[in-house]
Amino acid sequence: MANGGPVEHGFPHLETVREAVTALYRRLSHDTVQSFSASVAPVDVAFCDTDDLYLGAQRVARELVRHYRLPDARMIVSFREMTHAASVELTAGPEYFIELNDRFRTHRRDIGAALAHEVMHVYLHRLDLAFDGTRANEILTDTATTYLGAGWLLLDAYREDSASSQKLGYLTPEEFGYVLAKRALLFGEDPSVWFTSPQAYTAYGRGLARARRDERQPPLTAAGWAGRRRYARDRRHAQDARAAGPVADGGPYAFTAEAPGRLRVSFPCPTCHQRIRVPVRGRVRARCGLCRTVLECDT
Repeated sequence: MANGGPVEHGFPHLETVREAVTALYRRLSHDTVQSFSASVAPVDVAFCDTDDLYLGAQRVARELVRHYRLPDARMIVSFREMTHAASVELTAGPEYFIELNDRFRTHRRDIGAALAHEVMHVYLHRLDLAFDGTRANEILTDTATTYLGAGWLLLDAYREDSASSQKLGYLTPEEFGYVLAKRALLFGEDPSVWFTSPQAYTAYGRGLARARRDERQPPLTAAGWAGRRRYARDRRHAQDARAAGPVADGGPYAFTAEAPGRLRVSFPCPTCHQRIRVPVRGRVRARCGLCRTVLECDT
């Protein structure tokens, strides 16, 4: 939790975020991801100053348990002084003890954001889905929270001005915006209508621009002129028998030679980021086997 300190910006964790999206699809399946098409509604996690602190926190926790479809899970919420925003004790259940930073006693509108992250820890624990290392695992948790419909709360908790700052989670505001935009493009949502933080709008806009770039990378037909020209150059280079193999410039696509004169190109799916391999033979339609996205390609 950034509380008055500097807030990191940009996309420093983007590769881990993309790996997290792929891991979600592999563990949950396309159908389960599709079942999260409705985000947590603002009215269901609203928290005003007149609400009882403990009863209100329990109510929001129950709503998040319902959203994540956690059977027989009961969240016991308490408050104490701590460095981080919150913590949860991961046990076999069915009761899980969540501790929130004392700061939330007076910043109640952000309790939903903190609980969304902690209840997702329980969800991933029950799925037995984790990344190696604390930071990577926390990025997975932030990504899963956002992609499955509760992460707009975390981005909305981001506020920053010349005198103060607040940000929850391990992703930067722009990375939250990126994952939120990925979800919005998948389900046709506009999460910006739920934001109360002016800075959240800006971060979401930058994340949306980055997410749209994923849909405009060659060999997709939506790629721009510069990308198509670079792709054509790299394809000619790969067609040279002495140079066949991965593209040397580190681009998002790579060519491999299966036989003399026969090339395949691999590239990440713009939805789930699993790599797809298709033959190099002009216009082709590819279907991602993981997220079932149909892609129009010009190879």
